[in-house]
Parts: sequence; C-alpha cells; structure tokens
Amino acid sequence: MKKQTLVIFLFLLPVFSRPLRKNITLWMIGDSTMSVKQVKFYPETGWGMPFTSFWDSTVTVDNRAQNGRSTRTFITENRWQPVTGNLQDGDYVFIQFGHNDEVPTKASYTTEAEFKANLVKYITDTKQKKAIPILLTPVARRKFDTAGKVEGTHEVYSAIVRTVAAENNVVLIDLDKKSQELLQQWGVERSKYLFNQLQPGEHPNYPEGKEDNTHFNELGARLVAQLVLAEIKNQHLELANRIVHPK
Repeated sequence: MKKQTLVIFLFLLPVFSRPLRKNITLWMIGDSTMSVKQVKFYPETGWGMPFTSFWDSTVTVDNRAQNGRSTRTFITENRWQPVTGNLQDGDYVFIQFGHNDEVPTKASYTTEAEFKANLVKYITDTKQKKAIPILLTPVARRKFDTAGKVEGTHEVYSAIVRTVAAENNVVLIDLDKKSQELLQQWGVERSKYLFNQLQPGEHPNYPEGKEDNTHFNELGARLVAQLVLAEIKNQHLELANRIVHPK
C-alpha cells in the first residue's frame, strides 16, 4: 500500500509543482548615466552597472547604453536594431534618454517632437516582439539654487517621457523626480560624494581632478540603481518576482 501511495505521489508531483520561470533578458538602452564604463574612466560609474547584481538566475542584463547618445543617434548609429533583432517574448527594455536629446549645442540634439516620436518607436518595436517597455525619465543632475533646493534640469524632456508613458499605457519610472529627492536628502555638499568629483592627484585616471555633476561614482550609481529597484517593487511589476533573495 505504501509503495502504491508513493507511486501516485510521484505521478502527481509535477501537477502541483510550481512552474519554472522563463529565462528573460533585461535590455537597457540610454546614455552615459546608465552605461557600462571603461576602466580608464573609473570611478565614473553608470547606474546600469550595479543594477546587474539585483537579479536571480532567470534574468540576463544586457546593457547597451552608450555615452553621448540620444533617442535619435541610438537609432541612426544602428544600436537599436540589434536589440530588436534579439528581443524575445517576455523580455524587458529599460529606456532612459534625455540628457543628450535636450541640449541644442550637441550633435545629438533631438527636437521635442522627434524625442517623443523616437520614444514611441522604441515602445512600438518592443511591443511588436511581445517584450515589455519601461520608460524612465532622465536621472537628475546635481544642481542647487542659492537656498540649497534642488533645481531640475530636465523639465521639458522629462514631461515628454511622462506623457508618452501615459498615452501608450507603458510603465513609467520617474527617475528624474526620485533622484532629485535623493539629492535633496543628501544636500548641497554631501551630494558631491555621489558624483565623479575628485581632487587633483586623488585618482590616477584624473590627475588634474574632476568636477562632474552629471556622472556618478560607485556610490551614486548604486543608490540610483536602488531607486529603480524600489520602483519596480512599488509598482508590483512581474520583474519584482525575479529579484535575488539572500540565502
């Protein structure tokens, strides 16, 4: 009798077992604030670098973000096509542009109308592959007024991202807003410790020093990545189920 019971249990076990999650790729497209840095630029760190450590074995992070790119140049330089060519059902695409789109003096400049159209293209192409687009407003620069209040530098282009997300029913992570809150918490002086700011002779990659209020160091990148992770949890995305759990 015990043997028969064991056979029945083993037969039914697959029915009650939790199905294995499908392996997915988390694609990242954007600019230098997100990208993987060459060693010669350390301690400058894109927030996409520490972001890779948050996920369990079912997630592969493929960070295609590049320094200086806008929504337009990422397409014209044939950087988007390889992503769409490899997108699979259930993959995610994190889309964060704006820093280089919004500056008229840069070759990467993209008008407001073009910026919106490009974001819609990324969304449409992603959905056609049955993948999931996630829009992020551009992460904040370090800028304070004389009273010590954080000043936004992406108002127009962040607003466009918010509008596109709403009009296309796409998940939005308002990284501009969240990172401004982070900078305000750290304050005028302490927030310098989140960016690639160095005194002369402090680091061999920057013998003359560096004062950068746009690009993060390791600590800043980690904290920004944690902001994104927190929003994934707060919005109860399926992706939150794939966050690695401590053993």
